[in-house]
Amino acid sequence: MAIITAIGDPTDPRLDDYRDLTTADRRPDRPGGRGLVIAEGVVVVRRLIESPYPVRSLLGVPRRIEELTADLAHLDVPAYATDADTMATTVGFHLNRGVLAVADRAAPVDAGELARTARVLAVCEGVNDHENLGSLFRNAAALGVDGILLGPRCADPLYRRSVRVSMGHVLRVPFAALPDPWPQSLDLLREAGLRVAALTPAPDAVPISAAGLAGERVALLLGAEGPGLTPEALAAADVRVRIPMATGVDSLNVATAAAVAFHAVSAPVP
Repeated sequence: MAIITAIGDPTDPRLDDYRDLTTADRRPDRPGGRGLVIAEGVVVVRRLIESPYPVRSLLGVPRRIEELTADLAHLDVPAYATDADTMATTVGFHLNRGVLAVADRAAPVDAGELARTARVLAVCEGVNDHENLGSLFRNAAALGVDGILLGPRCADPLYRRSVRVSMGHVLRVPFAALPDPWPQSLDLLREAGLRVAALTPAPDAVPISAAGLAGERVALLLGAEGPGLTPEALAAADVRVRIPMATGVDSLNVATAAAVAFHAVSAPVP
């Protein structure tokens, strides 16, 4: 069972994992990044505890830690109880959700293995907005997507803001980085039996409902909001599909478009 310890000093070294989170949890490819996984709020912390990511500790106000009593029953890590002011001084901002947890990263998933076992995958190119990526993971979890593959120029799914916006589902949906070179690495998906469908608002693309993807094994290729997929990625797809929209609207937010596409390729309900 987690050992709950009261701490009132924000300089206590036991809180170092939580210190100055506006910089301390930066992506690991940035100078100063520590590569920790940080969960905020009772719901997300609970999902972190249930995930493969090894929890290091928790920090929160007593009321929020008490809400997690059942979840902590079989977790042998420290839980630090403190007041809201001490917590804000430690992390560098006021945390409305009242509780944080820190974990180490889990072993990376193999992209080829994920492709071999999945029915529906999302493949991202240049999705570099952390909130969009977090929303995309939340939609993937809700609509039965088996995993997400990351192409070039994508944000880190385990960045604190992505974890928060995903409501912790980034900790549940498997993801992996596709190897170089891009987009030739999409051949890995075809070799695994997946059909690669690129989403684009181009008027000559096939409406997604008419592309014959429902119930099939498919990898949905998604580009950054604004520029969309590169010409090279579009050319590497097996089919280009679009979501029909009302006149005067040329595109959707990438996470919203992903959700529509995920629903469109879901297997028909028996």
